[in-house]
Amino acid sequence: NIMLEHVTIDDENEIVGAHITIVYCRLCNWMLRANWMAQELLSTFSDEITEVTLKPRMGGIFEIWIAREDQYDGEPQRLWSRKEDGGFPDIKLLKQKVRDVVAPDRSLGHIDGTGMASDHQ
Repeated sequence: NIMLEHVTIDDENEIVGAHITIVYCRLCNWMLRANWMAQELLSTFSDEITEVTLKPRMGGIFEIWIAREDQYDGEPQRLWSRKEDGGFPDIKLLKQKVRDVVAPDRSLGHIDGTGMASDHQ
């Protein structure tokens, strides 16, 4: 494996990066929110994220999961749950949580302030 700054290339020239899964309630019309968050994460972490999956479900769910083949034995870790964390994540907070997994030493510039959960339901 070759390691570039925050990017690992495996023996087959594939990027070993993070897989993000956003599970959202389709009946709650949260697809646009999920898509926007996916777009924001891909824009910010274009070198570190290799895949974003949107999974429509029901029951008021909105969860964001992250997995890396080289961390946690590849098992997904939940970054956010609307029910448990209270509402939706502020995009700054979400980016910080993703950064802490994919590139902990990386500065996010102006984003590295405070990020509070929003009350939108």
